[in-house]
Amino acid sequence: MTRPSLPDLGPRGEGWFLFQVLLFLAILVAGRYGPQWSGGQREISAAVGVVAVGAGFALALKGVLDLGSGLTPFPRPMEGSRLVDCGAYGLVRHPIYGGLIIGAFGWGLMTASLAALFGTAVLWLFFDLKSRREEGWLAEKFDAYPAYRARTRRLIPWLY
Repeated sequence: MTRPSLPDLGPRGEGWFLFQVLLFLAILVAGRYGPQWSGGQREISAAVGVVAVGAGFALALKGVLDLGSGLTPFPRPMEGSRLVDCGAYGLVRHPIYGGLIIGAFGWGLMTASLAALFGTAVLWLFFDLKSRREEGWLAEKFDAYPAYRARTRRLIPWLY
């Protein structure tokens, strides 16, 4: 039985990017203006959140730098791009997405916002789907992609 394919949402996957931007805005607003928890856990969660934001930023930035001229906000790879499987891409196949998830999780902890943490769970699900659509295009373009996919985690280093 074959899985149904995920929609392209535009020639380069523009709809995927648009939905991603809307999710980020919702998470930012939820953390800034939504209800927040209080108490002793707030200071601990804020400290852990700062570390997570920093780690997420570092992973995403390393992914951006490793992609170089192949960087695009859209999931369909650009013409003339090459398969990158080292650096951050040796840890996970989608370090930018993973870094954004980790950073959003940190934001939810920093702002003590259950709504932002819920948004982060939605963002993780979204990036899982977006990465699956992207991987279909990558496998079409790069013969070496299936082997890379088999040996490298998808989004979160050492976890998933």
